[in-house]
Amino acid sequence: MPHGDDLDQRFNELVAQIDAEQQRKMRAAAKKGAKESRRARGDELERLRREARREAAWEPGWEAPPPRRRMRRGWLAVAGMAAVLAAAGAVVSLRPDLLAPAGPVPEETMPVAAAPLPSQTGADTGPEDTSGGPFAGSEAESWAEGAAGFVMPEAKAIGGLSKEDVAEGIARTRDLLAAAHLDRETLMGGEPKAFMKLLPPKERPWFREHLDREGPGDTRWWVTSFAPGTAEQVGDVIKVRGRTKLTSFELDGREGAKLEADYIIVHAVRRPGQPDTTIRLLTRKRGTFLVYREAGELVVWVRQSGGYATPARCDMDGGFIHPSYDDSTPSTKSPVGDPVDPYELDGPQPKYNCQASTGT
Repeated sequence: MPHGDDLDQRFNELVAQIDAEQQRKMRAAAKKGAKESRRARGDELERLRREARREAAWEPGWEAPPPRRRMRRGWLAVAGMAAVLAAAGAVVSLRPDLLAPAGPVPEETMPVAAAPLPSQTGADTGPEDTSGGPFAGSEAESWAEGAAGFVMPEAKAIGGLSKEDVAEGIARTRDLLAAAHLDRETLMGGEPKAFMKLLPPKERPWFREHLDREGPGDTRWWVTSFAPGTAEQVGDVIKVRGRTKLTSFELDGREGAKLEADYIIVHAVRRPGQPDTTIRLLTRKRGTFLVYREAGELVVWVRQSGGYATPARCDMDGGFIHPSYDDSTPSTKSPVGDPVDPYELDGPQPKYNCQASTGT
């Protein structure tokens, strides 16, 4: 052929061989592909628009939230600092000599009270009438028994929490107080399993790690424990009187309800196997509990715990209470300051690390 292959003619002949139905299907497929491509581009544009709208909705003055992984680490870091603060509060409350300079200790601390001084008070540290029980003749005789003495405030919506959440937080706080100060295994110097079981999952390992550790970080101070082998409980009754205050709090980006507990707890104890050594031993326990929601879960965090005991030795280290019986050898650390009444909930509090009480 003088002009070579006629490509247009050959293409037209090829197309002519395709019937009308097949041509319709090919045109439909082409239109569908173009439509899906436009939809994909439209979805991507809409995603970008949504992100832009979300960024524009952030409150002025707030930083953009960090990625999820960094946020989780941030909460853990905050939780760790809160636990450290709680331990520091317990140390200042119970052992101010470890952190405070020489001289009087601020009133808000909770130093260990010494056994009463007979020369000052003439009071007997033992029960006046054991025939009526170990609490007969004392102010604690008419007090509530056990967990019933942990009187709690009425629940209400506060700190962004519902009334139901606050009621649950109050119930858990009461359980924590009972486990810390009434559980027999804990009282006798054992591992405070009942208390640890009730701690938030993020606080529990920290408490266990610092339990019975030498120095100011000993979390044994958070619970009531007599030094192993120094005491046994007389009967099953423990007397309790006190109160808990409910307020709101905001801390480290959290908000919720704050419960401030303040209770006097009276134990009847004796030297193991020696009934004639029975005494009433008082502990004053104060604690702060934070109730809030995190990741959809209700948390009750032990923020602070402290207290004092009488009659107890002042010359022993550690978080265990060493009862001072009538026949105990004199403490090598003498009490200072005016005697305080350990039964008085609203009276003057001990100002020194080792101060006398007026009797139990």
